[in-house]
Amino acid sequence: MKVSKCDPRLAKYLIEQYGGADGELAAALRYLNQRYTIPDKVIGLLTDIGTEEFAHLEMIATMVYKLTKDATVEQMEAAGLGGHLVDHGFDLYYHNAAGNPFTVACLTAKGDPIANLYEDIAAEEKARATYQWLIDITDDADIQDGLRFLREREVIHALRFREAVEMLKGYQEEKKVF
Repeated sequence: MKVSKCDPRLAKYLIEQYGGADGELAAALRYLNQRYTIPDKVIGLLTDIGTEEFAHLEMIATMVYKLTKDATVEQMEAAGLGGHLVDHGFDLYYHNAAGNPFTVACLTAKGDPIANLYEDIAAEEKARATYQWLIDITDDADIQDGLRFLREREVIHALRFREAVEMLKGYQEEKKVF
């Protein structure tokens, strides 16, 4: 992952995708949890996408690290990361761009596979929108390339979840004999 310059301000915003409610950690945990009670037809989809989200988490962590590794304390404070620095030093920590710690309260498990998949679609669309905002606020072409890749993966994930909804609608309409 290439990063052109030290930019703690961008790191502060990018950390939203690390520990925010619609970030990569939340997505990975949501999908890998939902697969236990979803019909067999889509378990593999949730497993694959959940695992991929952990890879995306690693990409975000690498970007944040590279954006801050050469930053001074003054630069971190000027970027609004003084509280982070006091609490965590230069270590990454799961929180959103506003500094609120990650919480599993942002994850949903409704007990209905179609409701869960619609939540998954919404999560992917919110992440896509966040990536677009991040692309728009940086002039670092290398970071923009990585963010574009991540944004496009969100689009693909949303499409796969939409397909899964249609598969399960048909499955729910099938007559079951026990």
